[in-house]
Amino acid sequence: MNKDRPPDGPARPSWLERLARMFAREPASNEQLIELLRSAHQQNLYDTDALAMLEGVLQVDDMQVRDIMIPRSQVAILERDASPDELLRIVVESGHSRFPVIGESRNEVVGILLAKDLLLYAFQRTDGRFDVKGLLRPAVFVPESKRLNVLLKEFRVSRNHMAIVVDEYGGVAGMVTIEDVIEQIVGEIEDECDVGEDDIIRKHSDVHYTIKALTPIDDFNEYFGAELSDEEFDTIGGLVVHEIGHLPERGERIVIGNLLFKVLRADSRRVHMLQLTMLPRPDEEQAGLLNVKP
Repeated sequence: MNKDRPPDGPARPSWLERLARMFAREPASNEQLIELLRSAHQQNLYDTDALAMLEGVLQVDDMQVRDIMIPRSQVAILERDASPDELLRIVVESGHSRFPVIGESRNEVVGILLAKDLLLYAFQRTDGRFDVKGLLRPAVFVPESKRLNVLLKEFRVSRNHMAIVVDEYGGVAGMVTIEDVIEQIVGEIEDECDVGEDDIIRKHSDVHYTIKALTPIDDFNEYFGAELSDEEFDTIGGLVVHEIGHLPERGERIVIGNLLFKVLRADSRRVHMLQLTMLPRPDEEQAGLLNVKP
């Protein structure tokens, strides 16, 4: 018996049929498409996690490498001329699996070293001879302006997991991994080697930052020299939710003083990640950005 057909009535349309009806009118923009997806979610066609991933796919299409890259100052690097013991120490302490290897300066990336290659050498070679150049793999370089959907496809085709990000002058600006891109779709992927409190604020430029919503307001004020009140809320995420007036969805924005906050990650219970842009001054035009959805 067809479970979609009531005993005394016509067959009930499946969720796929109902979804197809919602998309009968072709959306003219990503904004309209997102609204359709949210409407479908409100009709229980799929759960909150599925909606978050669908929105993440659309967000990746609009984002560039510079939006998510790890800045050069925060990249764990290895020096080409370092001793095996020094290389092993950094590999073990960092817990990462891939490392850019530099020559004379941080702008000279000569290759990528996989931790497993170095560890294998350490256990197998006993004659004292060591040349890291023999273990290096070619480095992949991408511009800051490359779109994330294009980068993800290149990662899949080339089977690379890491790329060195270069600025318009050819200097090394940072690093990006396939995990960084996937996190924009499925949410933050935490493992036992992820940094906790020390990585609550990530600087991308003098005016662009990524901030964990659980960042204490005291720490935020100390880092930025701000004077946000912590009388009612302990975290920057709590303050942003209060100012917006409801639990925000991904992409919603609000201006507090000269600080433009954009919600990068949120679910049905709380905000996880925020993007911060430092504005020149909180004039009336910028105040018009309050609570703007994408």
